[in-house]
Amino acid sequence: MIRKFWEIEDLILDENAAKSKNSIRKYHEKFDDYENPYQIDRKRIIFSKAFRRLKSKTQVYISPEKDHYRTRSSHTLEVSTIARIMGRALRLNEDLVEAISLGHDLGHTPFGHMGEQVLNSLSPNGFTHYEQSVRVVEFIERIDSKYNGLNLTSDVIDGISNHTGERQAKTLEGRIIKFADRISYVNHDLEDAIRAGIIGEEEIPKEITEIIGKNRKERLEKMIDDLIENSSSSSIAMSDSMYDGMMTMRKFLFDHVYYNDFVTKEKDHVYHVLSHLYRHYLKNIDDIPKSHLNLYNNCYDSREQIIVDYLSGMTDNYILLIYENIFIPKRWKF
Repeated sequence: MIRKFWEIEDLILDENAAKSKNSIRKYHEKFDDYENPYQIDRKRIIFSKAFRRLKSKTQVYISPEKDHYRTRSSHTLEVSTIARIMGRALRLNEDLVEAISLGHDLGHTPFGHMGEQVLNSLSPNGFTHYEQSVRVVEFIERIDSKYNGLNLTSDVIDGISNHTGERQAKTLEGRIIKFADRISYVNHDLEDAIRAGIIGEEEIPKEITEIIGKNRKERLEKMIDDLIENSSSSSIAMSDSMYDGMMTMRKFLFDHVYYNDFVTKEKDHVYHVLSHLYRHYLKNIDDIPKSHLNLYNNCYDSREQIIVDYLSGMTDNYILLIYENIFIPKRWKF
């Protein structure tokens, strides 16, 4: 059965698309009869605890009270949807595209990017969400007692590792994720900022909206279509004008949303919570649950790394609950 699937891949996919029959894992596994390796990776990511926690991790705003603001989970699903549309149109491996999309933010902290910045300042080795996402799938999550990690294919791990910044993923499928990620958050962070009253639609420069679109439907269609039309069998790209428009909107969001006074004033609170818990666990490492500490029985990770792994995995609500249990006095009951 799996060989028939490989024949179909060879028949319908672009010659430069990743082929599941060529995928490799750190620990050898026999090929499954009904699932190709990238489909197995997708399943392992979706069934992981880290993936389930994304629904309670902030995208930009810390634990918003209303229902319609994006979380890491909704962002991840939007990235996956955008990436699959582009991947299918370019005859790339849609299973690989989806697996990378679903795993790309598994290492994100509570409290959004502010949490990432604080952990980066606290950790002796620094902290980035994309490196932590790789650590989650290679070490923290487990599917087998014989080894750490989910034993994902190297193509999926490479795509997760290189979904942001200047580095390029090895596969075309991995390179699509970087664009899909930006297309997604440029749209939904703008939407959420308008909904929150941080900016008004009239504040968005018209020279940007004339290029990338005036509303979500128009922006998504224009940016997705532009990438499909400007990519080739050997490269993933946007037109210069569309890419510049997207990155100008991204800069607008950094200037007026991500570093807005309303948002950044919370950073002191985030630092307070994370730094106090970090220092508490440095002195009281055994307060961390044994289920987490047991991951490191045969490893040489530092105390600091163990704590960073633990804190970065928490959801917004859970870390506040832990902080309250440790530092807030309890009422006496008589």
